[in-house]
Amino acid sequence: MIRLALIRHGHTAWNRLGQIQGRTDIPLDEGAVAELSRLVLPERWRKAALVSSPLRRAVQTAELITVHAPVEIAALTEMDWGDWEGLKGIDLRADPCSGFRDLEDWGWDYHPPNGESPAQVRQRLLGWLDTLDQDTVAVCHIGIMRVLLAMATGWEFQGEPSFKVKRNHLFIIDIDNGTLQHTAVPERLLER
Repeated sequence: MIRLALIRHGHTAWNRLGQIQGRTDIPLDEGAVAELSRLVLPERWRKAALVSSPLRRAVQTAELITVHAPVEIAALTEMDWGDWEGLKGIDLRADPCSGFRDLEDWGWDYHPPNGESPAQVRQRLLGWLDTLDQDTVAVCHIGIMRVLLAMATGWEFQGEPSFKVKRNHLFIIDIDNGTLQHTAVPERLLER
């Protein structure tokens, strides 16, 4: 069995403004850098492989909490939000012509205009999961985490999920013979 610990990157200026980032390469803001500089992985995860999305906000988060450069994995790049990148979800929700849906109403196949569906993200993640051969910490994005946690919990992107992705927590997925299971309570990053 392999254990995969997922961590969401720290805040960016766009996060704080409610703008959709997707693949736009926004760095961490000063507040996130200060906060993450005070945090470290729990002891049992410090010898695991360290990987991240190639987007700066994920690489920076990995480096700050471990003081090591992660291996950058293209499959962990955030979901492509297409034409909605840079826009605010609150504005899209208010515009009846935007086609915007809350994530809980997507299903696996819905996608933003010129963007990616959860099913497409799942497909690229399956290939990466097959390469894992040891316990791994992956610093990534909320969209990636939602897809992996959906695969591990059976959530179908319909209704409220059984998990809530929080920052500065490790969400653990057990991988056994291609089966994903999320049963552990999220672990907090620790103060240095």
